[in-house]
Amino acid sequence: MARRALITGITGQDGSYLAEHLLEQGYEVWGLARGQANPRVSRMRRLLADVRVVRGDLLDQGSLISAVERVQPDEVYNLGAISFVPMSWEQAELTAEVTGMGVLRMLEAIRVCSGVSRGGGAVSSGQIRFYQASSSEMFGQVSETPQTESTSFHPRSPYGVAKAYGHFLTQNYRESYGMYAVSGILFNHESPRRGAEFVTRKVSLGVARIKLGLATELRLGNLEARRDWGFAGDYVKAMHLMLQSGNPEDYVIGTGRMKSVRELVEAAFSAAGLDWEQYVVTDQTLHRPAEVDLLCADPKKARMQLGWEPGVSFDELVAMMVDSDLRLLANGPDPDEDSWP
Repeated sequence: MARRALITGITGQDGSYLAEHLLEQGYEVWGLARGQANPRVSRMRRLLADVRVVRGDLLDQGSLISAVERVQPDEVYNLGAISFVPMSWEQAELTAEVTGMGVLRMLEAIRVCSGVSRGGGAVSSGQIRFYQASSSEMFGQVSETPQTESTSFHPRSPYGVAKAYGHFLTQNYRESYGMYAVSGILFNHESPRRGAEFVTRKVSLGVARIKLGLATELRLGNLEARRDWGFAGDYVKAMHLMLQSGNPEDYVIGTGRMKSVRELVEAAFSAAGLDWEQYVVTDQTLHRPAEVDLLCADPKKARMQLGWEPGVSFDELVAMMVDSDLRLLANGPDPDEDSWP
């Protein structure tokens, strides 16, 4: 019988790539969605016709219990979140409820449906395995570079704080109940399916618009912020590997190489044969209230224990995104309407 996976956040970038990967591995894949009329569900169905959808909401404990009872998953991947960091200042309470408390509700749903009680002990072979999407934003004002699984957290946004809560809660349920519950501390991972509000996609769309004569400038905030950027399609493979390990452990996932927003911009414009300095305008209003200046992963543990390595380089990723958006805009769809390549 095929293994069964339940994915929250199925309609997002990571959810779609993870669903594709699991389907390729022979899984029966279910996606949690708040409503069948959700346009993002329709988009997901066009891309992933074999994914089944179950109704549920990270804000509603009862709906999550019902979803787990219906699906009877072997693995649960909790990718659902309010994930755009700047929005977390504007909607801090909602971010806390979905990105933080949503983890608690899903862990409780698994615990209740599995009949697990306190006491910890060894992980049983038949229990539901849980993956929590933690974030490098938890490191925030970093105490060391690169960041490892033992680096202390100092989040600099409501999003980072909520992710830290979910991360520690996942550890707590593992230790308190003996649940197979792990967190992947993923550094920035991008793709042509990234939302248009994120800086990488904002850049690739901006370059495409300028190249096609649809715009004359690209306005950006802090060009000096440095991040560890990789390809989302590589990172979902690490998520899957974490749940196949004999022991439930947390892992840092990234490339181990930093690039600035300025270098991202240079690479994107270069991929389109343009000089970025002729088009980019720095806008102070786009800076974060509390900036995270640099994030860089040390993925040694994942490499040694999981055998995971990123396959797509930074330059390949940027060129992929620019090429995709050039084709997308040339064909007419509006990416603000959540179009996917």
